[in-house]
Amino acid sequence: MHLPDLFTVGSFGFGKQMLLVLLSVVIVAGYFLWAGRKRAMVPGKNQFVAEMGYGFVRNSLGKELIGAHHFKPFVPLLFTAFFFILVNNLYGSIPFFQLPTLSHAGSAYVLAAVGYFVWVGVGIKRKGLGGFFRDLTMPPGVPPVLYIILIPIEFLSNLIIRPVTHALRLFATMFGGHLAMMVAASLTQFLIIEVGGIAAVGSVASIALGIFLYFLEFLIQCIQAYIFALLLAVYIQGSVSEGH
Repeated sequence: MHLPDLFTVGSFGFGKQMLLVLLSVVIVAGYFLWAGRKRAMVPGKNQFVAEMGYGFVRNSLGKELIGAHHFKPFVPLLFTAFFFILVNNLYGSIPFFQLPTLSHAGSAYVLAAVGYFVWVGVGIKRKGLGGFFRDLTMPPGVPPVLYIILIPIEFLSNLIIRPVTHALRLFATMFGGHLAMMVAASLTQFLIIEVGGIAAVGSVASIALGIFLYFLEFLIQCIQAYIFALLLAVYIQGSVSEGH
């Protein structure tokens, strides 16, 4: 999972993970530009798939969660986050690629940091610094005396733990799932090549386990792209909603 660099320039190393990240940008941008090049009133199948994908993000993640009055400026961010993460996750299920790039913690934390600065920046711009932190740390309907305890807890939970878990959830599932498939594949190789004989019969079970984990991981890769974009929309909604 941590492959050697393809080339280095001084202290900077360019590896397979970076190559796949750049390729994902080409894939996502290239497909949607190609599918929408004709913009026909009666869409063909490629335009239909592209419009369906855009409509899913726009309506399910944007309009329904952020609200009909505030969602439009954030659709490009949600759209990019969802499809960028989806493609990078699916690399783990594609032969030859076989590496979900977000199984490296740094990539996931960069994505979470982008989302973090967006929803914090939007909240401060809309409500002011004091109003944003008041809404974030002082829940309504709570006796004022409890704010002494709640303010530091809410501050830590929303501004420190929230972005960490936003990234960790994505990284951990991609890392764990890919590691599980690697273990199943290594076990199969060990039983057939290293041990051989009657032990090779046991490889049938490890092969079945690997197939099961493959399809399970494929499902998780899609779900995690949705969850990351969903949580980003929820955080933005909290920044644009009216304060108490």
